[in-house]
Amino acid sequence: MNNTLLVELLTEELPPKALAKLGAAFAAGIANGLKSRDFLGDDSVATAYASPRRLAVSITGVRAMSPDKSVREKVLPVSVALDADGKGTAPLAKKLAALGVPDLDISTLERAVDGKAESLFYTRSVAGSALHTGLQAALEESAAKLPIPKLMSYQRPDGTTVQFVRPAHKLVALHGEAVVPLTLLGLAAGKQTLGHRFLTDGAPLAIAHADQYAATLESQGKVIANIDARKEKIRSALLQKAGADQVLMPESLLDEVSALVEWPVVYECHFEEEFLAVPQECLILTMQTNQKYFALTDAEGKLRSRFLIVSNIETDDPQHIIGGNERVVRPRLSDAKFFFEQDKKKTLESRLPLLANVVYHNKLGTQAARSQRVVAIATDIAHTMGYNEQLAARGAQLSKADLLTDMVGEFPELQGIMGTYYARHDGEPEEVALTATEHYQPRFAGDTLPSTDTGTAVALADKLETLVGIWGIGLQPTGEKDPFALRRHALGVLRMLVEKRMDVSIIALLGYANARFEGIAGFTDPVLDVRAFMFDRLRGVLRERGFSANEVEAVLTSHVDRLHDIVERLDAVKAFAALPESVTLAEANKRITNILKKNGAVTGEPSEALLKEDAERALFAAITRVRPQIDAAFAARDFAGTLKTLAQLRDDVARFFDDVMVMDEDLALRNNRLALLSVLHGMMNRVADISKLAA
Repeated sequence: MNNTLLVELLTEELPPKALAKLGAAFAAGIANGLKSRDFLGDDSVATAYASPRRLAVSITGVRAMSPDKSVREKVLPVSVALDADGKGTAPLAKKLAALGVPDLDISTLERAVDGKAESLFYTRSVAGSALHTGLQAALEESAAKLPIPKLMSYQRPDGTTVQFVRPAHKLVALHGEAVVPLTLLGLAAGKQTLGHRFLTDGAPLAIAHADQYAATLESQGKVIANIDARKEKIRSALLQKAGADQVLMPESLLDEVSALVEWPVVYECHFEEEFLAVPQECLILTMQTNQKYFALTDAEGKLRSRFLIVSNIETDDPQHIIGGNERVVRPRLSDAKFFFEQDKKKTLESRLPLLANVVYHNKLGTQAARSQRVVAIATDIAHTMGYNEQLAARGAQLSKADLLTDMVGEFPELQGIMGTYYARHDGEPEEVALTATEHYQPRFAGDTLPSTDTGTAVALADKLETLVGIWGIGLQPTGEKDPFALRRHALGVLRMLVEKRMDVSIIALLGYANARFEGIAGFTDPVLDVRAFMFDRLRGVLRERGFSANEVEAVLTSHVDRLHDIVERLDAVKAFAALPESVTLAEANKRITNILKKNGAVTGEPSEALLKEDAERALFAAITRVRPQIDAAFAARDFAGTLKTLAQLRDDVARFFDDVMVMDEDLALRNNRLALLSVLHGMMNRVADISKLAA
């Protein structure tokens, strides 16, 4: 008989940051264990539940007995099992006895080819097993494989010692209405659980039927068992309570709060207006990180003096809850205000000498040494790009100074942000102040790019210094390990170059950084390796933008060292690849590349007087006709027009290769034809190496 199965393990409060993973793993482990033992149907659905005090799963369409099944087993190769007369051998008799069928008629065994040899096979029927047997094994397997952050040892009432993530108190296992006789962690399964610790009287709560689990807990136990349902209830309640204000609710905070409560209720609290004089990022961070509160801003993003809390208690008079939380947050905000006021007493510049006391890397020196390198690299970049060199140097010089402030010491997440506030307080130019924040950008995929020239120069310098320096001392990424986040730094550099359309050589940028490590022991020039590493990352980025592998290779293998127009080139290649003429021209270009590679460099223009065959004269005429058009289109950066003009050459190119022998015995004719192909090759590859489009 098929019915819904429920398994619940009731515990002490589970670690909130691990709850979602524990709940998903508990449910998946049991469901997979039952599926592998053939207790589930194709339409069975497993639903995971996880609250601060329970892990559970309900699965529809679970069989009370697994079906009988046929098992086909290999016995022995025929050459071993049978003698020359076809009679069974001693090894066969021994094998059949081991299988429990010593008197089996060997003529009933199946003969079939197994690999290269023929073997004997025995097919037998295996009776199904009861649900409690399969579920006991699946439950034990699931519990043993849970992603438990740290095991706890505790004693059961009978004195036995048990290890689990938290002490377990009850086990529920129901198939429909019937209790499944299971045991786990010294507990015997029943049908009684407990509701909310504070909103119920603590009496056991009976689950009448597995289908009624979530509804019974919610209506009688004041527990929303599904973590996703609790999260959405919290989100909805926060939005409703915020009214016209904006509620700051990062998903990570929502996840953690959802794992802390079983019956979420949102209340509004306030703090004194005087704290709003502190940078709002500090207040927001301390509320979110230390107290798990939700800050509110107005429509312009300015912090309000009211905030929202998610409580596990529903009451008609929440003033004691609200007052308690307001009292708790006040010292935190006071600390932030104190740090801010103290930090402002010293300028960022006055803190710079202290960077010499902070080790960056034992092979690369202190943060002071690193800062000097970043200043030099940023100045080089500013000079190349025509930015203000003095602002770039000053922005780079002050960019790490806030690491030595009390506020950043307390909240490392605010590095850069606080530097901007303190630089403004010190009277630094706005572009220099913004650089303290912007030089970290982009910090992650999709993050904003620096908005200023100075911020861009210093952000590039900071990332290039890390890439080249760390790589140069032999600490490049290996496999999945990338402790210095070089992949992220490479992607940040690439995004700035591509999205800001910066017309600058990558080799030159890497060279600026490389030059600043001169004289450092054990440092090896990594420029070419880092460039290759960056281009591997670039391939992935461009593929994610919808360009094919062949299109990307066509552009990247044409000696591209500047990325300011790479997207336009790729768009042009993509459009060209869609033309019917592209296949012929791509294959011809591949053939030309191979011919020229085998015969060395060919210089000079082809001589019209040495053109002998009609096909080569026709190709020469076609090249002469379209060459000015291609030159003009390319000079205007019309890459699509450049490649589209090439399509006019298809028929003449195809005819040339059909009718003309390039490697003629006459050396003069051969060199002239190679010169003609060299000119054509140069025209074809101005935008990209279109031979890469050939299949």
